[in-house]
Amino acid sequence: MSDLKIIIGTKNYSSWSLRGWLAVRHTGLPFDEIKLRLDTPEFYERIKEFSPTSCVPALCDGDVRVWDSLAIIDYCARIAPEQFWWPEDKAAYANARSIAAEMHSGFMGLRGNAPMNMRGRWTGLTLSDAVQKNVDRIDHIWSDARTRFGAGGDFLFGDFSAADMMYAPVVSRFETYGIKVSDTAQAYMDAVLAHPYIQEWKADAATESQVVHQDEIPADATSLG
Repeated sequence: MSDLKIIIGTKNYSSWSLRGWLAVRHTGLPFDEIKLRLDTPEFYERIKEFSPTSCVPALCDGDVRVWDSLAIIDYCARIAPEQFWWPEDKAAYANARSIAAEMHSGFMGLRGNAPMNMRGRWTGLTLSDAVQKNVDRIDHIWSDARTRFGAGGDFLFGDFSAADMMYAPVVSRFETYGIKVSDTAQAYMDAVLAHPYIQEWKADAATESQVVHQDEIPADATSLG
């Protein structure tokens, strides 16, 4: 049993869990995974052992507790500094930290109307103005980072980084709801979806049977928002 443990929710739905899990997976260190079924009595009882906010994800490293996705990324960068987390170039670093923070605190239209649902698939949905505004901003973020800083690889800052961890659940949402983006953004999405960590998470999500009704939209839905 490892001292490093990541506590997550149901993989099909838990976008914030995905971010924290990607960080600990990226360290290359051995870790244990504790998965709690979202929105169940067991979840609300057990999560108190790990997080003062009663939210996932939470990271345990021996007696150390970290209970926010961005904080988990930064903590993992501290314990595995040899991995690529943030670009060294000053302008690239400023951009990476800013867009990660923007994801952490923003895009409420998309979050509220397009919950992460890896098993679901919709096409031809009409987007509300709030959702479309978020989509347009995210497309610009991805395209701008790829154009200015991504020459060294297929991700926002070349190699897979903390910024990609923050946007991975958005990539999943865009795939789920058939959201159209620019060619540059689509190429970036394809790279994220092909990443082995994302493939690993999606394979586990596909085996889950739990349905969280508040994170489902009707099968015959015609719009988001």
